[in-house]
Amino acid sequence: MSAEFGGRTGLQGKLTQWLRAGRRPKETAGDGGREALLLAAAGAGLPLAPAAHPAGYRCSCDRVGCPTPARHPVSFAWQTQSTTDRAQVERWARHQPQANFITATGMVHDVLDVPLDAGRAALERLLAEGVEVGPVAESDDGRMLFFTLTRGTPEDEDEWWPCELDCHPETMDEHPGLRWHCRGSYVLVPPARLPGEDQSVRWVRGPEHALPDPLSLLEVLTEVCARYAGEESDQRAAWPLRH
Repeated sequence: MSAEFGGRTGLQGKLTQWLRAGRRPKETAGDGGREALLLAAAGAGLPLAPAAHPAGYRCSCDRVGCPTPARHPVSFAWQTQSTTDRAQVERWARHQPQANFITATGMVHDVLDVPLDAGRAALERLLAEGVEVGPVAESDDGRMLFFTLTRGTPEDEDEWWPCELDCHPETMDEHPGLRWHCRGSYVLVPPARLPGEDQSVRWVRGPEHALPDPLSLLEVLTEVCARYAGEESDQRAAWPLRH
């Protein structure tokens, strides 16, 4: 579907202008910019569903002390609700003008989610090496998202891990800092707003880029994440000596 979307020159041209200009979501939110970006994501095959949004420094949901403010779906049925249907995405975007949107992973696409500094270094290296990189987003909460094709359900269930386990240190020995969003998971899709002043999730490379196989990115992402994790560990170890 990405190839088909890439042929829509008018919308692709507008997206390219926005992305090259480095405009943030709040600047594209007016005059149909937010809706156009969401429709572009849906047109590229990313299934969408409405999500919570910031209410000041809090979440728009009713949960006291929400652990993931403005980062979660509004419906418990988000997996079945997620869709690429243009008309439905238009209705949601127009009737919920403040809403963020999530995209459900593991159906059409997966997301490799890495620390921002490591992700920027990995992206630069991948592009320099001529590797086909798909859509990439970055978030002001310190993460970079690499969108890839899904691996589906592997024969060996131990080959992958569900996203809800990815933050447990014991599961990350071989992949420090890397989260693999696959079956049963989701990520915010740009443009999205986060709690705080001028905090957002935005495209670095838009959805007009074809989704690559995740294995074509995994080696570089893992290596760079490990290097950055090692450097941070060394800095923490040296910190008491400097003070």
